[in-house]
Amino acid sequence: MIVTTNRHAQREIVPATQSRARVSAIGARSFLLEAPGDFDLAAQRRIWALSRTVKGWAELAEDIPGMTNLLVIFKETPEDPDAVVVRLLEAWEHAQSIDLEGKIIEIPVHYGGEHASDLPALCDLSGLSDREVVRIHHQATYRVFALGSAPGFGYLHGLDPRIYMPRKTVPSLKMAKGCVTIGGMQTGVAMLTGPNGWNSIGFATLEMFDPASPTPAMMAPGDTVRFLPARVEL
Repeated sequence: MIVTTNRHAQREIVPATQSRARVSAIGARSFLLEAPGDFDLAAQRRIWALSRTVKGWAELAEDIPGMTNLLVIFKETPEDPDAVVVRLLEAWEHAQSIDLEGKIIEIPVHYGGEHASDLPALCDLSGLSDREVVRIHHQATYRVFALGSAPGFGYLHGLDPRIYMPRKTVPSLKMAKGCVTIGGMQTGVAMLTGPNGWNSIGFATLEMFDPASPTPAMMAPGDTVRFLPARVEL
């Protein structure tokens, strides 16, 4: 039975449990598989493996790995959606964890200063000083799980739980491109100037997306990212 939800015409076909993936239909030709369990590297490695498997499906137009999920888009509307779901779940069950051999990216950051508009609120929430927040952020090592949201934007895993901060209920209307941000359990760098619900703690001048390049996005899934404190202004 298909359970209808009101989220972007998403129909949940197979609900998730602690050990079973969730599968939802997104429109008529697309299906989203969401990994069960924790948001972690182990789940993402299986998503990468599943992505490699489905690339061999002749009827598939595209597959898009996300944050512990995979969207598959078919060339034509499947005649038997239930068979697609079964096939997708079977592929997930047989997916062997793989790791992607990525490059190391070092991003110099100006922590604090005019662009760190949300650092005081993060200090209040965490009970940490601004210097402790900066130290915890730049000492961590991050992995790029997926790209999305904006051209070249990398969703990074590895943020220390001590500095998790919920996304804003009211976004900043004009956050600058290059702001180093925290949103929930993730961190990243704003690719565009505009509305943004993440929390800014610094600024990076490194250009991470060049549309004229053969590989426009600097980041790719599997890459390792380190933030370097080029300047600290607190």
